[in-house]
Amino acid sequence: MGQINELQHRMGKKTIKLVDASGNPVVDQEVSLTHTNHQFLFGSGIFDAVRVANATDTTENLSYLEDKMDKFFDVFNFGTLPFYWGGFEPEKGNPKTKELKAAAQYLKDRNRNMTVKGHPLCWHTGTAPWLLDMSNEEILKAQFDRIERDVTDFKGLIDMWDVINEVVIMPIFDKYDNGITRISKDLGRVGIVKEMFAKTRESNPNATLLLNDFNTSINYEILIDGCLSAGVPIDAIGIQSHQHQGYWGREKLEQVLERFSHFGLPIHFTENTLISGHIMPAEIEDLNDYQIPEWPSTPEYEARQAKEVEEMYSILFKHPLVEAITNWTFSDDGAWLGAPAGFLRSDNSPKPAYNTLKRLIKQDWNTNLTVKTDSDGMLTFEGFLGDYDLVCGDKKATLQLDKNSETVKLVI
Repeated sequence: MGQINELQHRMGKKTIKLVDASGNPVVDQEVSLTHTNHQFLFGSGIFDAVRVANATDTTENLSYLEDKMDKFFDVFNFGTLPFYWGGFEPEKGNPKTKELKAAAQYLKDRNRNMTVKGHPLCWHTGTAPWLLDMSNEEILKAQFDRIERDVTDFKGLIDMWDVINEVVIMPIFDKYDNGITRISKDLGRVGIVKEMFAKTRESNPNATLLLNDFNTSINYEILIDGCLSAGVPIDAIGIQSHQHQGYWGREKLEQVLERFSHFGLPIHFTENTLISGHIMPAEIEDLNDYQIPEWPSTPEYEARQAKEVEEMYSILFKHPLVEAITNWTFSDDGAWLGAPAGFLRSDNSPKPAYNTLKRLIKQDWNTNLTVKTDSDGMLTFEGFLGDYDLVCGDKKATLQLDKNSETVKLVI
């Protein structure tokens, strides 16, 4: 009972008047209600969707990828696709729009409730190398054109974007020259965020737009505060949580939530990593600098990962401002830095963390019940917010449970 009370903000109550095709109330009938999709976004980076949707692999490998995707769809309702400019448009004027559209459509076709996010529209790392041949004025125009083109092209398929990524470090990034750091020095942090959000909002007024960063220091708070003061329409704060150097733990997690909650904006944990192998040494400052031949997943560390996943997801799900959690790497196969960061091993077998999260989403945080209509065809139920299948005899309908408590009429 205690957990349910802590999760009241994730639940709703709905009264339904059930009528038949002639408008007569469906009286004294048993009705089953099955929770089919959470309002909360449980997601993963799912770049393999591009390969599956475009059938670029051999039959044997395609079968392996399809098996991986089946396991993704069995748990998640939210997927992030890659729009790194350098990979998406390696040759100027020749973007991989067709391939990414196919991937987004594939995700939507497999799950009509799937939310797809594009990541990212503007970032200094992985950006287009051909920007270096341009003046700063030309780079800015190319970035604007890129946003307008891609956000417009994908409207309806992708209506959520990480607009700009890792701005805290962007103007002082010195590992290599790139066009985006050049223009961020000209515009300043708040200035470049404002420009990119304005162009994205113009291109899709109804999209959900995120500012995203790995830096959870006061510098990110200062940036957000400056952007909000400048009128930037941030829809959600994106927080990366790549924990290759060890799980943050409850204390740090709750501290981060408290600090970023004072803005009153929705919070998305956009890139979460909990590994099932040895911990990266603490002295590594840039995670990208840790390159080792093998980073195995072991039974001992897989048990630790599952425990950490259960605690972290439970803390985040209980917090009223958190709306989404994305596990960055779904499978160890092709994982960033070769880290055992997936919920699946490289052979597609599920780790304990996968089964733990599936239990949380599909059982602990799920509503399936049977109720009976009264003499007026009315029924009331309470459950986790999201989409439901309603079945009465051989009739079926779908409904959405949200915080709106108005009585609805449903025809079956």
